[in-house]
Order: sequence, then structure tokens, then C-alpha cells
Amino acid sequence: HDQKSDIERQGARITMWGTENGYAIHQVITEIGSRVNGHRPKLMKLLADPKCTVIIVEHRDRLMRFGSEYVESALAAQGRKLVVIDPSELNNDLVEDMIAVLTSFCARLYGKRYAKNKAKKALQSIQDQGAKGE
Repeated sequence: HDQKSDIERQGARITMWGTENGYAIHQVITEIGSRVNGHRPKLMKLLADPKCTVIIVEHRDRLMRFGSEYVESALAAQGRKLVVIDPSELNNDLVEDMIAVLTSFCARLYGKRYAKNKAKKALQSIQDQGAKGE
């Protein structure tokens, strides 16, 4: 709920960008929830709708934490596409990828609220041990 104003601003930015770049915006769909699990009913409905030919997101991680390339490929196979307005946020750093994977696992083990912090602590511990030469 604390991200509601940000999600509204993101929707407005996407609508403005899409209109400026020749896309007819038929619908803005927002969903507040975890990107680390599959419980995304609005996204699932959107992906299942063959009338939706273009999905526009501001940043790739707004769609999902990891695996978006599979969704993009599946959409392309159906003659549909995913448009990422700002791909510069993508960070191919291994540490970022590991945080995403650990966040997913921790979310299942510890609950969504503490998952990100636990993943960061686990990674820091691994890095600390590596620095000590253990």
C-alpha cells in the first residue's frame, strides 16, 4: 500500500511514453504484489489475452524479478511483444542475480516481508567468508 502513489506515477509515465511513441493505450493495469512468486492474477489474465498485442513496462523488474526473457520470447512467438521503456535499470551483475534468486527462495522459507533482507544478509555472509579465504 505504501507504493500506491508510485505505481500511479509509473502508469502515467508509461501512458505518456506510449502515446508519444505511437502506441494506442487501451488499458493501464497495475498490480501491487510480490514479483518473486507466481501469484499475479492480473498479469496472468493479461498474458492469456490474445487481444493484448503489446505490454509496456517502465523497467523490466516491474514485470518480474527474473525470467522476463521467457515471457518476452513467448509473446514474440505469438506475434506480441514486451516493450521496456528504460532498459538501463537492468544490471547483469552476478550479485544482483543472486539476490533475486535468494529472495525467491527466502520468500518461500521466511515469508515475503523479510525475504529481501535475509537474502542480502546471506549474500553478505558468503562475500565475507570469501574475503577471509574460507
